[in-house]
Amino acid sequence: MRTLIQRVQHASVSIDGKLKSSIKKGLLILVGVEDTDSLDDALWLAKKIINLRIFDDKNGIMNLSVRDIDGEILVVSQFTLHASTKKGNRPSYIRASKPDHAIPMYEGFCQYISQEINHDIKTGEFGADMKVELLNDGPVTIWIDSKNKE
Repeated sequence: MRTLIQRVQHASVSIDGKLKSSIKKGLLILVGVEDTDSLDDALWLAKKIINLRIFDDKNGIMNLSVRDIDGEILVVSQFTLHASTKKGNRPSYIRASKPDHAIPMYEGFCQYISQEINHDIKTGEFGADMKVELLNDGPVTIWIDSKNKE
């Protein structure tokens, strides 16, 4: 399972020109699922992300988590996180899971995130053509892959 985490001042997702979800200060999390992912991967990522100290404290040092600042979270599914560009110029998405596996993994990840911060999160819509807008704060953008726990 791969995630791209962005610290944002605000973010939103729209579908067919209609606002689906929006958040203020917090995290925009893009999530990609592959067939070898399990709910253990989703739980590990949820805990890791919720505890990342990437928000400034009163001294301007990145020392606080999204939980510490009572920040909001928007989670959006994105199969292109598993793009392979090894051959040619057209990315291959063969590693990205099909919906029968990816949807339960995405929903499990969202549930774990919500449980970890003890309140609801906002989401996109799995498989929809979404328009995501954000104001990246910093910018702070972090890539985490559950198969490469660095």
